[in-house]
Amino acid sequence: MTHLRVGAPWLYETWLRMGWPKVERATGKVDVAHATTIIPCPSDAPLVVTVHDLAFLHEPDHFTRHGVRVFRQSLARIRRDAALVLCSSRSTMDDCIRAGIDANRLRLVPLGVDAAAADPSAVQAIRSRYGLPADYLLFVGTLEPRKNLRRLVQAVAQLQHPLPLVVAGADGWGDTGIDPLANVQFLGFVPSADLAPLYAGAAAFCYPSEREGYGLPVLEAMAQGTPVVTSRGTATEETAGGMAVLVDPLDIDDIARGIAEALSRRDELGIGGAAHARQHTWAHTAALTLAAYREAAR
Repeated sequence: MTHLRVGAPWLYETWLRMGWPKVERATGKVDVAHATTIIPCPSDAPLVVTVHDLAFLHEPDHFTRHGVRVFRQSLARIRRDAALVLCSSRSTMDDCIRAGIDANRLRLVPLGVDAAAADPSAVQAIRSRYGLPADYLLFVGTLEPRKNLRRLVQAVAQLQHPLPLVVAGADGWGDTGIDPLANVQFLGFVPSADLAPLYAGAAAFCYPSEREGYGLPVLEAMAQGTPVVTSRGTATEETAGGMAVLVDPLDIDDIARGIAEALSRRDELGIGGAAHARQHTWAHTAALTLAAYREAAR
């Protein structure tokens, strides 16, 4: 295997500023080049780009200045060079159109999920490994401002019978604004093999993010029969497909109301959510992606 002899941060800069090195330097001739993030790779082949979200256009203060600059440069390149743009949600497709990408170049390619239910013994093993309480609420995601953890923690504290909030995710950037005395257990990065039982053991999954391009953790939790609370009017509402309790992510009282409702409807939401998740497979995602490759190659 041949590697490009440039580290990732510098590689992105040379891609965007100089259009170098092309992917063919590492791969040889290709029929299609697929950039699986918003940063497009230079290539002589037709370019397919996956755009998960354009949140940096809406809340640039939720990102570093350097990140916003790189994303804006990438968007300009995508407008100019991409043969097709794959979007995981209709919400992202709408954003792309507003950002100046031709609608006829956009293709909807929702993400999939492994719907295999975690074994009860695996759930117990995870409880022991991480020292989890018998009942807990769960959040999974990178720790950064747009994930809305500060309001989530405040909402949990308002519950009549507050449960511990378990937060699984790597450090991102920015201050989460969480009171250090809050009843929150931070697990840090959790290996993917541990996620299914972690979801399955939770009383509810709470994901009131301010903005997402899809919200895969919503489907991952549903696949384990865990009731979900997520944000109204965002891509996660689309992903939830009517099988989650929806809340205003900017209203702490409404988030608390949603968590209480999800706990009271645990069985109903668990069954409905699991059935919904089973309709979203990685095989379907792969088939749509392959169809896009064939279209671009033509």
